[in-house]
Amino acid sequence: MPKITGVETFDVRFPTSKSLDGSDAMNQDPDYSGAYLRINTDAGVHGDSLVFTIGRGNEVQLKAIEILSEKIVGINTSEALQNIGEIARQLSGDSQLRWLGPDYGVFHMGAGGVLNALWDLFAKQRNVPLWKLLSDLSPQAIVNAIDFRYITDAITKQEALDILYRQADYKSDNEAKLRKNGVPAYTTSPGWLGYTDEKMLKLTQEAMDQGFKLLKYKCGKSLEDDQRRLRKVRELVGPDFAIAIDANQVWDVNDAITWINQLKEFKLTWVEEPTSPTDVVGHAKIAAGIAPTRVATGEMAGSRIIFKQLLQSKGFSVMQIDATRVAGVNENLANILMAAKFGVPVCPHAGGVGLCEMVQHLAMFDAVAVTGHHPGRVVEFVDHLHEHFVVPTDIQNGNYMAPLSPGAGAEIHQASIDEFKFPSGTYWKNGA
Repeated sequence: MPKITGVETFDVRFPTSKSLDGSDAMNQDPDYSGAYLRINTDAGVHGDSLVFTIGRGNEVQLKAIEILSEKIVGINTSEALQNIGEIARQLSGDSQLRWLGPDYGVFHMGAGGVLNALWDLFAKQRNVPLWKLLSDLSPQAIVNAIDFRYITDAITKQEALDILYRQADYKSDNEAKLRKNGVPAYTTSPGWLGYTDEKMLKLTQEAMDQGFKLLKYKCGKSLEDDQRRLRKVRELVGPDFAIAIDANQVWDVNDAITWINQLKEFKLTWVEEPTSPTDVVGHAKIAAGIAPTRVATGEMAGSRIIFKQLLQSKGFSVMQIDATRVAGVNENLANILMAAKFGVPVCPHAGGVGLCEMVQHLAMFDAVAVTGHHPGRVVEFVDHLHEHFVVPTDIQNGNYMAPLSPGAGAEIHQASIDEFKFPSGTYWKNGA
């Protein structure tokens, strides 16, 4: 029986701060980075994943991953999938580590890194992409993977099973549509706050030419700048093209309401992350205060518990799950099913490094096995760093096309690891 023999970790950092890719009002000089891990087995196959960071802090995240990884060494990989729910609970349930942040924070994200690498391993062993592995699991197997603690007042196991069984007869047709058409994408690539107006407009035109039907722009540093930039965008794209903005948490609640209402002339599809990601009550107040403009958030919601509260309080109209912020695939299964019960579309956050490659599998599982194909779903795409991945995203006419290669998407080429490993990789070692 194949067994896990050990876990390697790598501090991988890309110098995106040099070009201001990823810049916004809160994060002005990010270096897109990954706390990267590789689960090795005695059968030769390995499972790879990462926890996304923006540079410093990678070393802290890696230490958490290394501590948690000790718990899975020696596990029989043939039995691990059927026990993945219990493995997830063990990773999140170490009381001494949990004391540092119960169901959120560095160790919670570290657990997600380990779990995502395990799911990558499961998919590779079965020679299928993760979206296909998840879609083919029985409803009971999906429910068994989820920790329902603290969310049964929002969704019970039976309700989750009912949602999955309702879609069972449509999965074959849903999968055929996915393989043919993919799932719709939107892009933030034109909208980084550090870009000049000229670069922003050039990239906006290119994105429209590439078939994207929704574009997103960073905001929140200056109301006058936001108005100027959005006016230029509207002049280029026309009055009815869908545009959204992203404040990356810079506003207090009342400031958010005032600021956003002064942008209503631009007919925004949504406003993203208007305030602190943990302020559920504040989000509900903002949502009511800016209606009918929608609130979208979730990329920094640390757990299923925050998502539960946002759903219950009507704090958002668009759920933006992230592949590495919560405790991995397992917790995102809970988030997707809660959203389905509450009738809120899941529009995953991506960008960063590897997030597009990873989160597409979750959106595709949703499209096949949970809510089916519907016009409310759109997945973020940012055109950075895909060349470093073994299975890079495939965007065609503004759609994510379904990956067919085995795995969960996060595996980086070893040559890229060797070049951008911090601080000993060739890029950093040469004085960058």
